[in-house]
Amino acid sequence: MVYLVGAETPDRPAGLRFQELLDAPGILRLPGAHNGQAALQAKAAGFDALYLSGAAMTASMGLPDLGIITVDEVAFFIRQITRATGLPLLVDGDTGYGEALNVMHMVRTFEDAGAGAVHLEDQLLPKKCGHLNDKKLATASDMAAKVAAAAKARRHLRIIARTDAAASEGLEGAIARAKLYVEAGADAIFPEALTSVEMFKEVRAALPGVKLLANMTEFGRTPALTAQEFEDLGYDMVIWPVSSLRVANKAQEKLYAVLARDGATTAMLPEMQTRSELYATIGLHDFEALDASIAASIAPDWKV
Repeated sequence: MVYLVGAETPDRPAGLRFQELLDAPGILRLPGAHNGQAALQAKAAGFDALYLSGAAMTASMGLPDLGIITVDEVAFFIRQITRATGLPLLVDGDTGYGEALNVMHMVRTFEDAGAGAVHLEDQLLPKKCGHLNDKKLATASDMAAKVAAAAKARRHLRIIARTDAAASEGLEGAIARAKLYVEAGADAIFPEALTSVEMFKEVRAALPGVKLLANMTEFGRTPALTAQEFEDLGYDMVIWPVSSLRVANKAQEKLYAVLARDGATTAMLPEMQTRSELYATIGLHDFEALDASIAASIAPDWKV
């Protein structure tokens, strides 16, 4: 896809395309892509939609995931991923960057940047990764007001409400919040940091007909399950939020250690993406061919 050519870019809103994938049979698999290059590689592997994690964004910027980045910084990531791939993108909207009006501004900004869906969580700032301890929660009514504000602001963006309440209020509290958020206008529910298969089953049973998202993050509280296992549990979406960044960071750590030791990158060459592979991934030759086709155009020979 050459994003410069209008005919090669999607002509339907991303939110509608995201909903179509969500309504299709089977679980919607949403691998995390922390930048445009990762997004292109995920698309090449056959994925139809992607996820942009707040933890991956902030870590790639050298920052912790504490809700300290801005709406415009996130929009930069949204634009590069959707521009590169054209795929519907679910975006981590943290706590909405403030209260109701801030949430509405986030929705408008993300939608204009090309996002297909956003999830909004019921933590208070400074927010934390959902799999850490001592998370502070907003009241259920305050979060419901944010969800309602998001629904009012969107044209086509899908609104997913995340609740982190299972750790502090128990599963009953999380389910009660989820029901309130659906009433407020959420299109789906993201029950974060569930710690057993039984908990996933209980949430599914308590929310019949509600679209549910599962988070399969590594090194967290959730047991390792496959996409098929989540589908068998009745879940509609699954994300792998930080996997691409974890792999990239580990590879870079090794590169810099080798370079510091050897003063050369020779030992790492077998593990590198080659120049040809890079050019193929980013479509360099397609862009060059487009440029050549325009440069080769001949202007009419006007005669006086």
